[in-house]
Amino acid sequence: MRKLQSQGVHHITIVGADRRTSIAFWEGVLGMPFVFEQPNLDNPNESHLYFDPGDGRLITVFTNEERVPDPTRTPTDPGCVHHLAFNLSQATFRQAVERLDERGIRHSGVKDRGFMDSIYFEDPLGLLIELASYRFEPPYPYTHAEVLLEAHKLRVESGDYNIAERHLADAIESLVTRSRESLSADRSPKNPYREPSPTTDAAQHHLTAGGDRGREHD
Repeated sequence: MRKLQSQGVHHITIVGADRRTSIAFWEGVLGMPFVFEQPNLDNPNESHLYFDPGDGRLITVFTNEERVPDPTRTPTDPGCVHHLAFNLSQATFRQAVERLDERGIRHSGVKDRGFMDSIYFEDPLGLLIELASYRFEPPYPYTHAEVLLEAHKLRVESGDYNIAERHLADAIESLVTRSRESLSADRSPKNPYREPSPTTDAAQHHLTAGGDRGREHD
């Protein structure tokens, strides 16, 4: 038996209402370029709209002009989609509350998730949308997922409830240490402000000695 190894999300398809509502939300609110459209090849009564969420992959929507948007929250029964989360830069995330408010869109406000910040609101059809922004950048060549895996191990080791920023910082340090060589034999943390090096000691001694000689001639 062998696995069917995935290599990322190819696309996510949503059953939408009408074409206008879909374009107004996915492009007009979330800024996803509307990249192409064709008939739903399995249902000639529907159109199939394709949007670029920002990473070159696709969010696609089936539309039918006879369907009317229903803002009732979509089901969250087992097997149903709970929410979709989209990545925002910190710069854009800090503008999210203001830009949702100016449209009159009800939202959760900023939620602290430890390793990221989140805001939740519903689309015109009641699907829960999350705007998420990481609090860290992974060191090259690692991914966010690899940093989170390392941070998880550190969290479990320390018995903490959830991943916090200190776990992220330590995870990044650990990944960099493992993946980068150094000429130093000792790469442990140091404080140069409290532990003067021999060179600094010699320089300080020279200055002190020079000052003493100067006073001898006074």
